[in-house]
Amino acid sequence: MAQSALFKPLQARGLTLSNRIVIAPMCQYSAENGCMNDWHLIHLGQLAVSGAALLTIEATAVLPEGRITYGDVGLYDDATEAAMRRTLESVRRWSSIPLALQLDHAGRKASTEVPWAGRKQFAPGDAQGWQTEAPSALAFDPQDHAPVALDRAGLKRVRDAFAAAATRAARLDIDLIQLHCAHGYLLHQFLSPLSNQRSDEYGGSLENRMRFPLEVFDAVRAAFPDDRPVSVRVSGTDWVDGGWDIEQTVALAQALEARGCDAIHVSSGGLHPAQKIPVSPGYQVPLARTVKAAVRMPVIAVGLISSFEHAESIVANGDADMIALARTVLYDPRWPWHAAAELGARARAPKQYLRSQPNRYKSLFGETRGVSPEPRWTEGDDSLLNLDDE
Repeated sequence: MAQSALFKPLQARGLTLSNRIVIAPMCQYSAENGCMNDWHLIHLGQLAVSGAALLTIEATAVLPEGRITYGDVGLYDDATEAAMRRTLESVRRWSSIPLALQLDHAGRKASTEVPWAGRKQFAPGDAQGWQTEAPSALAFDPQDHAPVALDRAGLKRVRDAFAAAATRAARLDIDLIQLHCAHGYLLHQFLSPLSNQRSDEYGGSLENRMRFPLEVFDAVRAAFPDDRPVSVRVSGTDWVDGGWDIEQTVALAQALEARGCDAIHVSSGGLHPAQKIPVSPGYQVPLARTVKAAVRMPVIAVGLISSFEHAESIVANGDADMIALARTVLYDPRWPWHAAAELGARARAPKQYLRSQPNRYKSLFGETRGVSPEPRWTEGDDSLLNLDDE
């Protein structure tokens, strides 16, 4: 069998990725005052032994008011940094998977209830809420509370907060930073003409609307060690007429690449309640394909990619360089193992789990932290989980 495209290694600056499977950032809405806790250890711990090449920590606010909800993780003071350090030290004790961190500011979509409690936006004076900020004083939804338009001092404060969070991430030995410019959060709000109606040099033309996100990228890139990659997640389109679209995304991607961006992760939507998204398996892959045709840096595709063959074809056909999993890997945290088995490749696994290798996949697990890639199987060993019988 020819080598699987999905399991070929990839290099990004000083970071070597063992395959082309990325675990996307997924908000857990379970932090306490911005601090990670035992839930994050459980969540990240199980995904750290998935066999993926890179595990991305959820959207992490660079300021308290940049949190989507009161349950969001932050990295904006010593307490949030210490809590994240404790969690990551425990994960790294048992897994060598590279860890990425998505830095974010929610802008006008901040100060909301957690999803399972309704997502409503809290008023600024509510005990669980605060005053939101945005490029312009335009609410996401007519029922929401209007944000305050950021002035020059506010822009500097936010930009400096992104840089400070990148410095903290470096102290935590984060392997890669992803800048969140998607899903209707602050940096995406600057990009889209639907949410950015400023009349200064940060609004109006495409060049002006890209200005602040590019300034933030430059600040993060300067604050993070040069040998570690910085990537960006974008929404390829707002799915709304007159909004951000794929042509503007290409222009942004090219501008980011010129500034030293190491990869771009192409998602979509999230900016406007009028969006009409044609959801189907791989519905965002054409957006990634268009960006990939215009840049040299690696492009990551995401969105309802659940079958092994589909993921393999996306990379093998050159639609994207990597694929990202979110809900799929929550449902099946061993998806990369199963993909490797089906595609004739090898996946990494902790030594404690090597005996789970089904008999028909004798070479599934490659060398893992000094463990033999060919675990010994003993007939009649009732500790083996033989999936051939299921």
